[in-house]
Amino acid sequence: MRRSAVRKPSLLIAVAGAAVMSLAAAPPGPGGAAADAATRAPAAAPASADAPLPPKSPVAVGYGGAVASVDPDASAAGIEILRRGGNAVDAAVATAAALGVTEPYSAGVGGGGYLVYYDARTRTVRTLDGREKAPRSAGEDLFLENGRPIPFDQAVTSGLGVGTPGTPATWATALDTWGTVSLRQALRPAERLAREGFTVDETFRKQTADNQARFADFPASARLFLPGGAPPRVGSTFTNPDLARTYAELAEKGVGAFYRGRLAEDIVRTVRRPPVDPKSQRVVRPGDLTTADLRSYAPVRQAPTKSSYRGLDVYGMAPSSGGGTTVAEALNILERTDVGKLGQARYLHRLIEASRVAFADRGRWVGDPAFEDVPTKGLLSQRFADSRACLISDDAVLTSPVPAGDPRRPDGCRSGGTAAPTPYEGENTTHLTTADRWGNVVAYTLTIEQTGGSGITVPGRGFLLNNELTDFSFAPANPAVHDPNLPGPGKRPRSSMSPTIVLDGGRPVVALGSPGGSTIITTVLQTLVGHLDRGLPLVEAIAAPRASQRNTAVTDLEPGLWASPVRDRLEALGHVFKENPEIGAATGIQLLPDGRWLAAAEKTRRGGGAAMVVHPHGRP
Repeated sequence: MRRSAVRKPSLLIAVAGAAVMSLAAAPPGPGGAAADAATRAPAAAPASADAPLPPKSPVAVGYGGAVASVDPDASAAGIEILRRGGNAVDAAVATAAALGVTEPYSAGVGGGGYLVYYDARTRTVRTLDGREKAPRSAGEDLFLENGRPIPFDQAVTSGLGVGTPGTPATWATALDTWGTVSLRQALRPAERLAREGFTVDETFRKQTADNQARFADFPASARLFLPGGAPPRVGSTFTNPDLARTYAELAEKGVGAFYRGRLAEDIVRTVRRPPVDPKSQRVVRPGDLTTADLRSYAPVRQAPTKSSYRGLDVYGMAPSSGGGTTVAEALNILERTDVGKLGQARYLHRLIEASRVAFADRGRWVGDPAFEDVPTKGLLSQRFADSRACLISDDAVLTSPVPAGDPRRPDGCRSGGTAAPTPYEGENTTHLTTADRWGNVVAYTLTIEQTGGSGITVPGRGFLLNNELTDFSFAPANPAVHDPNLPGPGKRPRSSMSPTIVLDGGRPVVALGSPGGSTIITTVLQTLVGHLDRGLPLVEAIAAPRASQRNTAVTDLEPGLWASPVRDRLEALGHVFKENPEIGAATGIQLLPDGRWLAAAEKTRRGGGAAMVVHPHGRP
């Protein structure tokens, strides 16, 4: 297949135009997926003149619904569905599918995620756990050789780290349960975007360059992401015809094709025999994923976490994610302090210490509840938080790792005596938030784990496979204490993803989430406190410089705090910091008192986010 060098119109431009394609139009057929990828032209076709980057806005206000994501073409996909009568769930799936095109190193059908949904009619919140699962053959020794953990970088770039993907099943289940359009309709904008292309920005090029050595070792990844042997240049047009055909196949046949058909066989073959360049010196271990693992996958419908903060109801994701319980516990610890009236240094000290303690309890207690007895109710209780808050002093810093408390017996000011250090989690996830004209809201965080996932593209299919199983503990942090996050057959690794919806009297106040591995929890926590307690407009709460403490000896600080006098005051208390150039990339939506939606995204992180509304002016 040859591609024109002329830049095709982006999805953003198509949506902005007066006329849009009919929702009922038939999509192209799925044929050609098995063609030899080596005969195809490079994915990034050079434009006759480099195209200007699509415009981004970190904030938008209006009626009829809203979408906030990191990417303008992805947000435009969700707005397109809303304009055609779809609801927040439909828009979330459309946006997520488009992010699989424009943010392929952060998300896609080869990964998983967590979706939180607010139903305006019933004023209830529901969730879907679409986390990846370990193969049924996996044991606690999944990442051990000769009794010792294998090198982390070798686990990351391997078939061994690939979990059964949950994203396609999550999309189908969400649409079947709460949506109003078909999967075919929801995938159409993303399929078109993959076929026609998007404009490469600096973030995409940098992430490609950071993965260049890995991608070069896998011919399918190299052909797709390194056209001509190098990362695509900023301003060029990147197309992914293989992914367009994959989306068309799912639209035609349903997600059963992903979990049972030839596509499933292609995934399993890629995991079990990773297609490495014969000239590569990289050690790439095979995985043990089977077609039976794919056939048996289903997302888990479960109740959200629920806690109270300042009279508001905070809903999040229950285990297997530790996001909901850990955000809630930290908020509960802060509940007894009027942090809105504190000075900057004392406020940040309290925030850091609350996060430190909550992470101590997360590490000890949270795992996949299908395998572990997770005391979720206790972790969410104000009584337990009060028993932990008393550890925090205004004139001293707790020593990390802090031992865990016992939420089953929240007595006095004691800890459990054993610390569970926080393991590394991949940081390049993505988050989107949507709302519709009826008042429904979705907060959805999805991922393939590491930036670039496993680095392994399924040949001829156009998507990367996750390396999500590396979120498991490779070995117990303390052999004397049970680790709830060890691998197991069909087990889901613990996550930090924290899609969150806050209600007041059953009506939405704010919904948000972020990528960032274990920093997701601290980003969501700090954004909520900044907005709800400190009075920052949502877009400013998202933009504020961040601190991230995860029960470690050192707290991460973004440059805005690193260079601030407040750092000196905190160090005088005993805090130890290291500079982190960028923590998270949040998006959120707020319902304003006059009924308008406010969508907010990053101002600068990841090149800035994209907030959009259906009707920016007047009432629809």
